[in-house]
Amino acid sequence: MISDFTGTLSREGKLTPGLKPLLLRLAKLVDLEIVTGDTYGTAGQQLRGIAAPNLLKPKKQDVQKRSFAKRFDLEQVVAFGNGNNDRLLLRAVKQGGGVAIAIDNGEGCAIDALMNAHIFVTGAVSAFNLLLNPTALKATLRF
Repeated sequence: MISDFTGTLSREGKLTPGLKPLLLRLAKLVDLEIVTGDTYGTAGQQLRGIAAPNLLKPKKQDVQKRSFAKRFDLEQVVAFGNGNNDRLLLRAVKQGGGVAIAIDNGEGCAIDALMNAHIFVTGAVSAFNLLLNPTALKATLRF
């Protein structure tokens, strides 16, 4: 699992209430990777005990996130994001056969992120509950 932090898992730099137990549960099931520009500088502290964030350089964060994702078998990846800098990550995962999920966690969701995702979910807690319920995820993605 690859996720952005700012605006995806957090709002105004603070981890979304109720999300920590879900992330801890997921961390027991999958490899959890957080890739972030860390706009508020809070990701390390907010994710302590969950996952160490992979911090990005200020320029071309969309390209950095895509490159990060391509280190993995994309068919085995689920990616979460909300910003313009998540669009290439979501596109790579979607095109690679994984699952790309755009989230509005209260700070909006960029149209380019939305257009490169399979699913749009309101709220990080709802998105991660969906991931923890494979039947609901399957029903959402069914053709």
